This record gives sequence, structure tokens and C-alpha cells, in this order.
Amino acid sequence: MGDSTVTSLGGRREAAVPPARAAGQGPLRLPRAPRRPRLWFEVLLIAVSYWTYSLIRNAVPEQRGEALRNAGLVWHVEQQLGIAVERSVNHVADSVTWLIVGMNYYYATLHFVVTLGVLVWLYRGHPGRYAAARLVLFATTGVALVGYYLFPLAPPRLTHGGFVDTVAVHHTWGSMASGDLKHMSNQYAAMPSMHIGWSLWCGLVLFALARVPWARVLGLLYPVATLVVIVATANHFWLDAVGGVACLAFGYGVARVWYGALPHALPRHVPRQRPPETPEPAGPADRAA
Repeated sequence: MGDSTVTSLGGRREAAVPPARAAGQGPLRLPRAPRRPRLWFEVLLIAVSYWTYSLIRNAVPEQRGEALRNAGLVWHVEQQLGIAVERSVNHVADSVTWLIVGMNYYYATLHFVVTLGVLVWLYRGHPGRYAAARLVLFATTGVALVGYYLFPLAPPRLTHGGFVDTVAVHHTWGSMASGDLKHMSNQYAAMPSMHIGWSLWCGLVLFALARVPWARVLGLLYPVATLVVIVATANHFWLDAVGGVACLAFGYGVARVWYGALPHALPRHVPRQRPPETPEPAGPADRAA
């Protein structure tokens, strides 16, 4: 039998959505229905999640020998593929002081600033899609931790391949990758690149949901610029970026299973849930009847 139909107030016949499907209450409670995000919960969740991510990432053993061997393997694979041009890009960018210093600050700051900005924009303008998009980001980051543990990788700047550590050379502040703060961060967690995973997430969200053309263009340019920066500063190989894209694909898959649709396909707004109406006490006439 097909779905039953109901007649709307306008006289049109529409398919009635089964209650379980409409509320996301199947046997496994999947897919889930979007809910309105709560500000206090989201702030707490993001803060705790990033603290946990940093704690686990930095707790991964810094296996220097294996990380350098893996870097040699990645470099060899890229040479076989004909894409091992990171050293040339690094040296060309380093020859222009203002350019490489700007890239150092880009690497150290925009990774967090833009991602948080897109989350705030989603929360305010697309509350129905916020939770699904946030799940993509969290699942992407979570699976990246597995990569850091299973495949420790030294960034190009820490290998003996003739790369320039641009932060150390130009004394740029703020980077957890080099300089004075390098002992606070795992130096051998380069695969996959979350600079690419997060920036591509931002770009896809803006391209899919922004209404003004210039914002959509910036969404497309942001991950491309980030790719150039991570290579020019010798913080990542090209293949680290591929790993970041793979993690993001996993994140979108998780959201697709959890919500039954990709974030951009969900409704922009979620109606406020009204409390159930309490029946009025029966009057004398009702009791007499």
C-alpha cells in the first residue's frame, strides 16, 4: 500500500508523513531529525571537543624515527607521481619576505578564526542545518586523530630535504608548529592535514548556502589558498591534503547516515517545539453527558 493522504486546508491532497519517519524515530533512531541548537550547549561542546582533540593529538607518541621514514616514503611516492614540487614552492615563497610572513600568520590564525566564524554564521542563519554541518566537522576531526596515531609523519620543514622552516627563520609568533610554541604541539601529526579538512569544510558550506556571489567565490578560494600556504610554509606535503579531503568525505558520510541527508539539503529553520496541550477539566455539562 502507498502512503496515506490527507487533505490540506486549501483542498490539496498531500502525502502524510509517518510519525516515526518525521521525527527520526526508526528502530535504530536513524535518521535523526534536526533540532534547534542551544547556544550554551554549543559553546560548551566546541570548547570541550577542541580541548579533547588537542589533548589526544598531543598525547600521540612523537615517534621521530618512524615519522621521518614515513616522510621519506611520502616524498618518494610524490616523486613517482611527478608532484614533488613542495621544495620549489617553499623556496620561491621564502624569497619574498612579506609574502612568506603573511603566509605564516595565515597558517597560524585563519585555521581557527574562519572555522569559528562559519560555525557562528551557520548557528545564526541556518539553525536547521547547523547540527549536521557541525557533525561533519567533528567526524572529520575525529577520524584525523586515527591517522595521527597510525601514520606519524614529519612535516617537510623537519626533514633533511632542504626545506626552509619559515616560522623559525622569520620569527613569526603564534604558530604551534614551530618556534617558541613547538614543544606544546605534536610535531609529527602532519597526516592528514586538518588545515585542508577544515578549510574545505568552510568552503563547501559557504558555496552551498551563501546567497551573495562574492561569498560563494571566497568559499571556493579559501581552501585553494590554504593548500598553497601549507605547502609554501613547508608544514605539509601535497598528499597530506589528500588525507584531509578523505577525512572530510568520511565526515559527510557520517552526517548523511545520521540525518538522512547532507547538511545543505536539510531545512534552513527548525520550528520551535510546542509543549503538549493539557486537556481542560471537564465542566458540569460534560460530566452530566
